[in-house]
Amino acid sequence: MNKYEGVFILFPNLEEEVRNAELDKLKKIIADYEGTVENVDEWGQKRLAYEIKKTKEGYYTIINFTAKPEVVKELERVCGINEKMLRHMIIRDEK
Repeated sequence: MNKYEGVFILFPNLEEEVRNAELDKLKKIIADYEGTVENVDEWGQKRLAYEIKKTKEGYYTIINFTAKPEVVKELERVCGINEKMLRHMIIRDEK
């Protein structure tokens, strides 16, 4: 099992319930692959460095988790087709 850090940027106009549901989906995928979520850090709404999909702000969430490498591929797939997600990035944490 490896440690990972994922940055997920959601559209800023989502209601809190919808936003929480999207983050719960990500946590469920991690759990389905026998991973564990170690920390969830919600940075909240921040200005983007540049406009993405005609949006200037996004809702940032950082998720630190431990999982098998297969979970990263599944998270990439799910985030890529999720219309509520502006951007995402998952990196292996070497700490």
